Amino acid sequence: RTRERAMEGISAEHADADPAQAKNEGDPMAVAQDTEKVTDADLVPEGEAVVYEEELLVNPYSMKLWLRYLQIKLQAPFAQRRLLYERALKALPGSYKLWNMYLRERKDKIKHKCITDPAYEALNNTFERALVFMHKMPRIWLEYTRILWIQRKITRTRHVFDRALRSLPITQHEKIWKQYISFVKESKVPEMACRVFRRYLKLEPNEVEDYVEFLLKHDQWNEAAALLAKALNRENFTSRKGKSKHQLWLDLCGVCTKHAQAITTLNVEPIVRGALRRFSDDVGRLWTSLADYFIRLGHFEKARDIFEEGINTVITVRDFSMVFDAYTQFEETMISAKMQEE
Repeated sequence: RTRERAMEGISAEHADADPAQAKNEGDPMAVAQDTEKVTDADLVPEGEAVVYEEELLVNPYSMKLWLRYLQIKLQAPFAQRRLLYERALKALPGSYKLWNMYLRERKDKIKHKCITDPAYEALNNTFERALVFMHKMPRIWLEYTRILWIQRKITRTRHVFDRALRSLPITQHEKIWKQYISFVKESKVPEMACRVFRRYLKLEPNEVEDYVEFLLKHDQWNEAAALLAKALNRENFTSRKGKSKHQLWLDLCGVCTKHAQAITTLNVEPIVRGALRRFSDDVGRLWTSLADYFIRLGHFEKARDIFEEGINTVITVRDFSMVFDAYTQFEETMISAKMQEE
């Protein structure tokens, strides 16, 4: 008699789900979405399970009962456990613990399958169902984005990250941004990464060095130089990578002078002359860099003037020899070019 009553309860719960709605929402019980089907044998409780079914008929909202029931079904086929999870979540849809256990088990079940397998899309739909109730839980969002990135769904992953940022309070955004930045770096879509980085810098302006490294890696010299200059103009800026202001100035001067044609938003000469006034131990290197900048622009007479000014300004033998050697090499190159023309 107890078994019959338990069977009636399971059948009633199973019949409540609209098959069309289950298919539309990606319910794991939908035939088209999952490879393991729920058979009649899976609906029949046996042994100790009958006792739990009887108790759940009386108290279907007991978290402890569902967890103990799942524990005794630990060795059962996944189809049975999936059905049990669905029943538990129907009764307790706001339980983070149940959703987390269910999603983890479904993820482990398909980790050895090809990413084009329909089971992955079924898992995606299960995450979407979970987020209806768990949208304030950053861990669920992060797990969902990892699963989508495994499937190489770049646009969908980006949309989920954006939804997470809209759903979560600002105090939890740091957890999302860390994984979001890692994702855009690996995605190999520079335009998307730049847009995401610009948004991130509005929240964390001191993380500008990561963005500068990314820009330099993708030959975006102008924006990298502009960001470095803007950071150095902030008195309270501190390098997260342990670089001194001296090193950052030299990096800025190096980017500006080596990629002269690409720098369109900065006036490079005042920047380098500002560095000459600030740092007396690298004046030889800075003078040659400034001259090299004008050489790359094709302003050879201006480059000569810079070399002459540098030779007359430096005060150490090391700096003088550095500027003089660069000057003589430049003149030799110019003479060779003229001889070849003739």
